[in-house]
Amino acid sequence: MKQEFDALLEKLKTERDEMQLKMHLASMEVKEEFSEAEKQWEYVKQKASEIADDSVETTDDFIAAAKIVGEELKDAYQRIAKRIQD
Repeated sequence: MKQEFDALLEKLKTERDEMQLKMHLASMEVKEEFSEAEKQWEYVKQKASEIADDSVETTDDFIAAAKIVGEELKDAYQRIAKRIQD
């Protein structure tokens, strides 16, 4: 009985160690994804400022490109939020 318990305990320890590693790695992935999202955020903020500035000429293509990046950023934030909740 003690041997079975010791074997179970060792298996649980191994699984726990693996789980902690995966959680740490997942956390790093989330941090990396957020860091990339921050770069997109800075781009979107800059483009939004340029679009709002009446002295800067903006085209529909310029606005469409900024909107695409904004949509990508929204998707990234949703993915990050989901991964944090999981």
